[in-house]
Amino acid sequence: MLGLASFRAQRQLTGEAKPPRLPLDLVQEFVRAGHGELDTVQRLLKEHPGLLNTSHDWGGGDFETALEGAGHVGDRAVAEYLIGQGARANIFVLTMLGRTVEVKALLAAFPNLLRSKGPHGLTLLHHAQRGGGPAMPLLDHLMALGLSEVRLPMP
Repeated sequence: MLGLASFRAQRQLTGEAKPPRLPLDLVQEFVRAGHGELDTVQRLLKEHPGLLNTSHDWGGGDFETALEGAGHVGDRAVAEYLIGQGARANIFVLTMLGRTVEVKALLAAFPNLLRSKGPHGLTLLHHAQRGGGPAMPLLDHLMALGLSEVRLPMP
């Protein structure tokens, strides 16, 4: 429990009070909007800046942020907007965006990420497919590394 004690001590030293939780319906709306509704994402984030890195718990350990929603549906505009606002990108979103240098570096440093699953159990191959042309070099690279499961596009 050293980690928890350290966290509490840090809060006491800085005098930070933990803000209240964001309403579940607001978090759900923001994550849903991340799946392709840039105007709604921008409006909600302006009204509630704390939404930027919130995640929705779909159950069973399946958590998703608005940025991850944009990643798995291939919405480059939403993803780039959120990252530009400081959202925490991960290997799945970077794959969809076709960020070959960054993804290859992460895979070289942490090879087990190759077979990791993102929100809803979606793979790196899925994200590379959703990224279209800019992500095709990564799709080829991932397949050359041994990934063979290619999901059909989502409806």
